[in-house]
Amino acid sequence: MENIDTQSRRSFLKSSVLAGGGLMLSLTWFSKAKAAEKIPELNLSEHWSELSSYIKITTDNIIKIFCPNPEFGQNVMTSLPMIVAEELDADWKNVVVEMSPHDNVKYGSQFTGGSNSVRMYWQPLRNAGATARQMLIEAAAQTWGVPAAEITTKSGILSHSSGKSAKYGEVADKAATLPVPKDVKLKSPKDFTIVKNSKKNTEGSKIVTGKPLFGMDYRVEGMMIAMIQHPPAFGMKLKSFDASQALKMPGIKDIFSFKLYDDGFEQASFDTRTFNELIAIVGKSTWEVMNARKKLIVKWENAPETKEIINGWGGRKTELIIPSGLESTSVQLAKMQEMAKMPAQQYRKDGDPETAFKNAATIIERTYNAPFLAHNCMEPMNFFAHVEADKALVAGPIQAPGWMEPTLAKILNLPADKIEIQMTRMGGGFGRRAYAQYVYEAARISQKVKAPVKLIYSREDDMTYGIYRPMYTATYRAALDANKNLIAFHVKGGGIPENPIHANRFPAGAIDNYLAEGWEIRSNITIGAFRAPRSNFNAAAEQSFLDEVAEAMGKDPIDFRLDLLKRAKENPVGKNNEYDADRYAGVLNLLKEKSGWGKPENSGKKRGVAAYFCHNSYAGHVVDMVIRNGQPYVEQVTSAIDCGVVVNPDAAINMVQGAVVDGIGNAFYGALTHKDGVAEQNNFHNYRIIRHNEAPKKIDVHFVKNDIDPTGLGEPPFPPVFGAVANALYKMEGRRYYNQPFNSGFS
Repeated sequence: MENIDTQSRRSFLKSSVLAGGGLMLSLTWFSKAKAAEKIPELNLSEHWSELSSYIKITTDNIIKIFCPNPEFGQNVMTSLPMIVAEELDADWKNVVVEMSPHDNVKYGSQFTGGSNSVRMYWQPLRNAGATARQMLIEAAAQTWGVPAAEITTKSGILSHSSGKSAKYGEVADKAATLPVPKDVKLKSPKDFTIVKNSKKNTEGSKIVTGKPLFGMDYRVEGMMIAMIQHPPAFGMKLKSFDASQALKMPGIKDIFSFKLYDDGFEQASFDTRTFNELIAIVGKSTWEVMNARKKLIVKWENAPETKEIINGWGGRKTELIIPSGLESTSVQLAKMQEMAKMPAQQYRKDGDPETAFKNAATIIERTYNAPFLAHNCMEPMNFFAHVEADKALVAGPIQAPGWMEPTLAKILNLPADKIEIQMTRMGGGFGRRAYAQYVYEAARISQKVKAPVKLIYSREDDMTYGIYRPMYTATYRAALDANKNLIAFHVKGGGIPENPIHANRFPAGAIDNYLAEGWEIRSNITIGAFRAPRSNFNAAAEQSFLDEVAEAMGKDPIDFRLDLLKRAKENPVGKNNEYDADRYAGVLNLLKEKSGWGKPENSGKKRGVAAYFCHNSYAGHVVDMVIRNGQPYVEQVTSAIDCGVVVNPDAAINMVQGAVVDGIGNAFYGALTHKDGVAEQNNFHNYRIIRHNEAPKKIDVHFVKNDIDPTGLGEPPFPPVFGAVANALYKMEGRRYYNQPFNSGFS
């Protein structure tokens, strides 16, 4: 098994230059690209190059572009380098791509999540490529004695009208010595030749041939394996344990308890942890450690209520109360029902909704519920750590290394610049790997045993340990006058332990009288971001409800939404509407066209539609459903997306298709429940996920064509799937579904 280089940060910074006929340019997203200082007789081995965070151009005109963001399947290892290569005017056939190391000075947090990778790096990476191109032009101009303005570039070749030409690599050495231009001209989107054109996944061949890319592949000499034993229920803590028999098992090196955070520790926003005191089992192999863990004799006790200080964004500190008790889903549902009847926090109010509802001819009221969901990343949670007295190396699948570094420094009592973080490819993320308790656990264990350690979770460890999509509920009300006009809209939502309300999204801004309220119930069950946080529930409930309202008004579901968006565009209510009504309507119109919505030939189909705005993008789906083997089956999906410029179309289509399948699976089957604090589902035998043969036969994806800077794509297609499925089920069975997962209500 190949090792991943453990070169120190200082060595990397010292050697991040090119000598002997090459050019290296920083891809920092805080500033424009800059030339690195030349150091003679530098040995640039291939292994070292994997840790570079610069563009490298060699004498044979091979261009290496280093991706700054972690990769978990959304294909940023291709799309981000494409942006650089476009402005560099490189020949994509001569581009090779590698993952950069973590460096929060050069790249900031290097966060993959929130559908922000392309959106945040679009301008910085374009500037980096354009700056490099301009420096190469200046180098050629000086070499040939001609004005730089007369030199053109194409596919890695510099040309002049005199007939002179050169490959980038021939002038790269000279370009490295030139001043960095302050302002460079970026291409017009109409001139793109790489961006907007499909490119194959740069790591595709490595993945299918089993190259060691993932955290589970990481190996170093002398590495030990660790697993943890956590309390069996939320609301419990460690009382005592006896490891005498377990320590006698073959291959076992040490068993001990440890605290993840010391008393009084102030957590950062993503330092969420479920249990603070854990038992570590350390040994030679995973199998030996798992067997020894079964021999542990542990006593647990109920945990008291605790208070924690969260040092959030901008230094804002809040107190978080973690209640005591062993929670059960049935009891939680009852609490939510009671809470929904009580006054709630008002987030937005337009007009006089109370009077409108009082005077309404018809009031439609519906309540929607959704359970906790587990992330279930394909690759089990794992992390490597080697903590020494004066430095530490950690490596593995993480979404947010920059967020984790300050906490690592505090718990290990090491300066941040003595901690090296390496990012491996992730076998799925979906928000789960933005929460780093598993990183800190590995570091704590390594520090205690004074050896390199790989921490591994079993599937049961992860599924019973948090961090879940919250449990949600929302009640929607609509008021109609005697002519069936919509005169008021009210949403009141809550959750455990977070509410789902986005008060300023559609249909806010399209209705004169509008009210949005929310509430929360504290819990000791830990939650976190789950693909399209809060939106994944909002879209399901809201889009299902809008269909009911449209039906009561005697309107087509798409036309009803378009009417509301027309109002939001021409005469919007309020000033804080998050969405662009034109772009939203554009997605619905494209969806209507491509699905043949309303066409006579499709009149017999059982179809549902939904569209939603989140993460700066707009997405909609039409779901065609049939009965297969006595059960509802989504046979075909038509999708329409507006995410601005689509960098890599084939990869973007794949991402939408994945979101559709993921959404269908969670809508039909996803649920995690608790009884007396214990997760009742602990592996895939009782946590149902979608099967291969349950995926749609066809998912037809279409993008609105425009030159708007890219917005989100990984998350926006996911939320409206739930609503479209629910609406199709109604057309299929003639009854509405208000509780997820929908399969629990199948007849």
